Amino acid sequence: MYFAGMIADPVAMSEADFERWIDKAYFYMLSDYVVAVTLAETEIAQQVSDKWIASDIELKMSAGWSCYCWLLGNRPDSEFSEKKIADLLELVKHTIHDAPDRTKYAMNNFIYTVAVSYLPHHEKAVAIAKEVGPVEVHTGSAKSKFLNASVTIQKAVDKGQLGFKRKYVRC
Repeated sequence: MYFAGMIADPVAMSEADFERWIDKAYFYMLSDYVVAVTLAETEIAQQVSDKWIASDIELKMSAGWSCYCWLLGNRPDSEFSEKKIADLLELVKHTIHDAPDRTKYAMNNFIYTVAVSYLPHHEKAVAIAKEVGPVEVHTGSAKSKFLNASVTIQKAVDKGQLGFKRKYVRC
């Protein structure tokens, strides 16, 4: 699947192709960093990501949020509906603490990405990051890990990274 992600032609892929691919992804490195990255290079990315976010399957949900991160970090802000991004931030605020662990990572990254790469909602994302606070994820060991978008956002602000956009999604 990693190799497929390197050679895939995203423009030639249909929604059904991405559905088959995500259904076979058995590890978050595939769902979030191969399937979601490839999807982010298509015109159907937001439509498919919205469906995945609304699913109850952890890796699909995670891939949907991750795809938005890749999109926001690469495409001009004008390609996104401000209302839609605001609604997604609100969804994260209200559901992140009860989401599956892998999805929590992707949702936390979504807050960070909006704050850094989608300037129309920088302030809203910063406020939501503070309101959400630390997010506990279980790493498979006895000790939990805590994610904190607020801290990560501040580091990016301190480094002057606001407005950051990648030139390419895939390497």
